[in-house]
Amino acid sequence: MGWISPQYERLSLSLEPWSWSATELAYRIQKRDISSREAVLSCVDRIHQVNPQLNAIVELSITSALAAADAADRALRSGEPLGFLHGVPITTKINVDQAGSATSNGVKAYANNFAHVDSPVVANLRRAGAVIVGRTNTPAFSMRWYTDNDLHGRTLNPWASDRTPGGSSGGAAVAVAKGMCAIGHGNDGGGSIRYPAYCTGTVGLRPSFARVPAFNATTNAERQLSLQWVSVQGAITRTVADSKLALQAMMPADPRDPWHVPLPFQGTVSLPRKVALCFDPVGVGLHTSVRAHLEKAARILLEAGYEVEEIPPPDVAAAAQAWNDHAQGEARISMTQVIQREGDDLSRRAFELMMNRTPNLDVHSLMQISASRATFLRRWQIFMESHPLVLCPVAMEPALPYGVDIESDASVDRLYRSHVFLFATAFLGLPCISVPTGVVDGIPMGVQIIGPRFREDMVLDAAQAIEEACGLCRSPD
Repeated sequence: MGWISPQYERLSLSLEPWSWSATELAYRIQKRDISSREAVLSCVDRIHQVNPQLNAIVELSITSALAAADAADRALRSGEPLGFLHGVPITTKINVDQAGSATSNGVKAYANNFAHVDSPVVANLRRAGAVIVGRTNTPAFSMRWYTDNDLHGRTLNPWASDRTPGGSSGGAAVAVAKGMCAIGHGNDGGGSIRYPAYCTGTVGLRPSFARVPAFNATTNAERQLSLQWVSVQGAITRTVADSKLALQAMMPADPRDPWHVPLPFQGTVSLPRKVALCFDPVGVGLHTSVRAHLEKAARILLEAGYEVEEIPPPDVAAAAQAWNDHAQGEARISMTQVIQREGDDLSRRAFELMMNRTPNLDVHSLMQISASRATFLRRWQIFMESHPLVLCPVAMEPALPYGVDIESDASVDRLYRSHVFLFATAFLGLPCISVPTGVVDGIPMGVQIIGPRFREDMVLDAAQAIEEACGLCRSPD
């Protein structure tokens, strides 16, 4: 398949339910055109059909999923209040607590690290009526942009097996792209939602820091401060409307997350519909296909009534470097012995090359980097007074070949140059979305839209305009 016309966004009942969007499924289930059980069985059949070749879902939960689907169907018949995702099949990532499942994070040593309670995001998804059909793969420790580990093996990109499906939410992205679920839960500390979405032709929304509550009771201690600041919970979907639906399901407050801010989804302040178009402010080099699709998205937004001006936001390179030095600088202290003791060869090699490009910082330097986050965010907030939205690359080149992060110092530098916008925005904690815009040489392309804090509504509106013009992405079978 390839690109389908936007007019078919509302899928026909003649198609298999696994191919429907989450929005369509929720609507059809509530109308009783289809039961949740039928939707779940359709996705389970699809998993059996395509997952053996792709290895996206590493834990399948048929019995519990059917029980939850039957409960959802009974609730509908009895007239109970329904959530945003009532009866909709979804997946969760193996690095988040789900009662009865192991929070393995792709590490053999944690294969029996079973959770007794749901993390806040999983609990919220269940309360919204979602039915969890399985758990998706991630690299060991969720610390690579490639999804591979000794516990579960490698996840393949359905577009091209020699390209990365992204990481660390690569399993979630592939599961969504191939119809194994309608929504794939993921998390993003440096691009781990947006990059897999970009690599697989799906939609990846990274919410604002503190928008979606998070906590894993299976951990022995609090996460390092940099991860508390940059890592957020979110979802990968096939449509922008589904991203909106998933966010509303995931965002209710939970007292276990002290950072969570319980703001409404819709912003109350009207901001100008003005977009800063940014190609390569750091001068690292931009692939011609990436530039062409940014120009295409800019034209679409202009035609949709946005003002678009080519102007770079402030401090992109410095914020990206601060992300690296803070997150990896702390990881040198907190993770070195853990990875040497419990990691696999892939994670050890990737960590070694990360540390080669990370300065060995003393306490004073780490304190300065932590404090600099306020400076960078202040400058971006001032910039966004006049340009609330930023249109920029997800990555500076299309989906990278497999293994770039474990080859050499030079190849890792290539990866970091390509991901500069992913790192900078993670450090700033701003909402961003990766939305597909086309296919070049059999590889999906896309763009990134960044918005002000807690204004996911603005980001989604702009992404919707792009999706309506470009259509939906379907990977080949």
